[in-house]
Amino acid sequence: MTTLSPVSERARWHRRAALVPLAYLAGLVIVALAHPWLPAWRWLAMHLLLLGAVTNAVLVWSAHFTSAILRLPAPAHRRADVAQLAVHNAGVVAVLAAGVTDRPWLGVAGAVAVFAAVLSQLIWLARRLRRAVPSRFAVTVRYYLAAATALLTGIPAGAWMLVVDDDTRPRLLLFHAHVNLLGWVTLTVLGTLLTFWPTVLRTRIADGAVAASRTALPAAVTGLVVLAAGLLAWWPVLAAGGLLLFTVAAGLTAVPAWRAGRAKPPASFAAWSIAAAGGWLFAALLLDARILLTANSSAQAADRFSTTLTPFLAGFVAQVLLGSLAYLLPMALGGGPSAVRHRTAILDRHAAQRVSMSNVALAVFLLPVGPYVRITTSLLVLAALVQFLGAAARVLHTARR
Repeated sequence: MTTLSPVSERARWHRRAALVPLAYLAGLVIVALAHPWLPAWRWLAMHLLLLGAVTNAVLVWSAHFTSAILRLPAPAHRRADVAQLAVHNAGVVAVLAAGVTDRPWLGVAGAVAVFAAVLSQLIWLARRLRRAVPSRFAVTVRYYLAAATALLTGIPAGAWMLVVDDDTRPRLLLFHAHVNLLGWVTLTVLGTLLTFWPTVLRTRIADGAVAASRTALPAAVTGLVVLAAGLLAWWPVLAAGGLLLFTVAAGLTAVPAWRAGRAKPPASFAAWSIAAAGGWLFAALLLDARILLTANSSAQAADRFSTTLTPFLAGFVAQVLLGSLAYLLPMALGGGPSAVRHRTAILDRHAAQRVSMSNVALAVFLLPVGPYVRITTSLLVLAALVQFLGAAARVLHTARR
């Protein structure tokens, strides 16, 4: 019997793990097309993206980057990883079902499962960081630790809102959304891009990038804590101040990223998607600050927050996820340089059309336009996602063969 090499085992793991976020993205397409007949479809779509696609990708790839940065040996088996993803996705399914069927305690049980999966990730990261030899890029793992802590703080607020509906709900909603979006998602992205962005561009890390990341992390965490406290107490000026500090921290990491992009301009779907996502992040943060400072109450701020969610989710989160997968999948599936180039070419096909179409359509969607224009532009964004899913499915199929 032929024994698979470690590279082959890793490729098999990443091929199977990639199916999970891609399945959630396919579910997002279905929800978008069938939304007139679905209850609470916006909530469902948002959680398919964030709790389903993004969180699965973060659990898998943050462990991958941690092992690479800390120079850890490849695991002898993937049983713990499989168990973690199984628990997490059982929780996600329960949360989604609870939101659609109005069974709050099912959602609470699902939130407990998600909490347990993320807690296991936090413990794993802390142990690896403590035992590893000093590394220049270990700050990335500290971003992951802060991000996981933020999600563990935001999950109970989301579970509480499933069973309690009182005057505190708008504040809890704002707290839950900001801690999860800025803490779990954005901190993970900011920490990863230190090494990942120059790799995507195929250039060297800009001077001062590591120092900027080390300075930005405590500023971002402090800003997030101040923002969360201001939202729970509904002190909008304090909340906006925390958001401003978080934005400054994100800007600190963006400066060396900008320098790397000037030295080697983006030339692939992955690079252009990630670059566009960065622009939408800062646009969403500025729009968010404006809402906090102009709202007359927490209820009004929670109602207006939906205008921030569109650029944040469609512009930043979705694009950084698709761009990252477009670069990582060809590399992780193995097979040598020729196979990697072939898979990358598949994912890069019509890259300019997809990136320009989705970003222009999103920009027009956010303007004060009529309903038919909104429908058309949303369908164009959805078409770009479908194009990516088709290319990704083809890549996974070639890897399987």
